[in-house]
Amino acid sequence: MDQEEFYQKAFARNLGLLSLEDQKRLRISKIAIAGMGGVGGVDLINLARIGIGNFSIADSDIFEIPNINRQYGANAKTFDLNKAEVMRDLIKDINPFAGIDVYKNGVDHENAADFLKGADVYVDGVDFFSLDIRRHLFNKARQMGIPAVTAAPLGFSSTIHIFTADGMSFDEYFDMNDNMPYIDKLIAFAVGLAPRALHVKYMDLNLVSLKQRTGPSLAIACNLSSALTATEAVNLILKKRTVKAAPYYFQFDPYRQIYKKGYMPMGNKNPVQRFKRWFLKRKILSLGIALE
Repeated sequence: MDQEEFYQKAFARNLGLLSLEDQKRLRISKIAIAGMGGVGGVDLINLARIGIGNFSIADSDIFEIPNINRQYGANAKTFDLNKAEVMRDLIKDINPFAGIDVYKNGVDHENAADFLKGADVYVDGVDFFSLDIRRHLFNKARQMGIPAVTAAPLGFSSTIHIFTADGMSFDEYFDMNDNMPYIDKLIAFAVGLAPRALHVKYMDLNLVSLKQRTGPSLAIACNLSSALTATEAVNLILKKRTVKAAPYYFQFDPYRQIYKKGYMPMGNKNPVQRFKRWFLKRKILSLGIALE
């Protein structure tokens, strides 16, 4: 079966929700995804199954037993294997004709521009605690005119934020800069992701370890994050509806059956957000959670 016939048959069931012209556009599109873990790995699978034809993927990590509960590529056969290479092979099993640039040593300040080159959308799958490279990638995407999407799995819920080249930047929305202590950046990121914090009522913060960079996580939330991310990525490419970029925010919690969305003037500089950041840091200190 040649490439044309394969593509038409593989994605025929998309038609009716996407047009033939939409599908042709997705086929020639490219999405860059940094991080192939709980969120990024599922993002890659969903975007491949909707017919995105080209990807840049990056992850220097290997799959391990603790990844089983949420990471698409984690299973007994993939332990100790590079995440990006495993996910590349899975995509090739779905679409043998997909173009995939693999950065098995990860993405950093030196290769970020090359990683993002030619991408229509950048999708954030970087580990929650890795703020330096996350900021760099969002800032580099903005410089290159590439829209970017981040969705955070929090409890059973997911948030989603979109950043466009002509809208509020990542650093502006989260109110981050190079001179801030790491803990202040992390709190700013957490509070900015979820202004309504729907998950906090049932999440045990005592099980968050800033020292080990771990916290509670579920495949349910990762899958929800990916559904939101893939939808927005497709819309950014096809331009089917108006993009509500930051400072718009969204969070859906199926456990509590609550959906919240809003527009937050000034982003994290908003006085209410500033108070939340102060309060969260105080709570972290009171719980004795290690900061380093």
